Amino acid sequence: QLDFVESGGGLVQPGGSLRLSCVASGFSLGNYPLAWFRQAPGKDREGVACITRGSTGTNYVRSGMGRFTVSRDDAKNTMYLQMNNLEPDDTGVYYCARMDRSSLVPRWVVGSWGQGTQVTVSS
Repeated sequence: QLDFVESGGGLVQPGGSLRLSCVASGFSLGNYPLAWFRQAPGKDREGVACITRGSTGTNYVRSGMGRFTVSRDDAKNTMYLQMNNLEPDDTGVYYCARMDRSSLVPRWVVGSWGQGTQVTVSS
């Protein structure tokens, strides 16, 4: 069983925006720090944004600072990633995860991954 269902990906031109969502299944999302990861073809999965329990803090991959905003709605068991001014290097499959601690490092992922949502940035 997948922990999350991600959605909101698509094909967008450079400079465009997307808002990704992920809905948790089978557990209360509010009990965990959360993170978004992405995996580009031929590359390792990397953390791009994380958010603490209670939304007290966020952190981003350097390339996403100023362009990405992570948020959560625990009442809806949902996390979001707003991505603006998208670049071709943002292309990849985006996954959300619950974490053992607020971190961008995959080793701290708890439970299973979702199926991901494809983001393609291309003109």
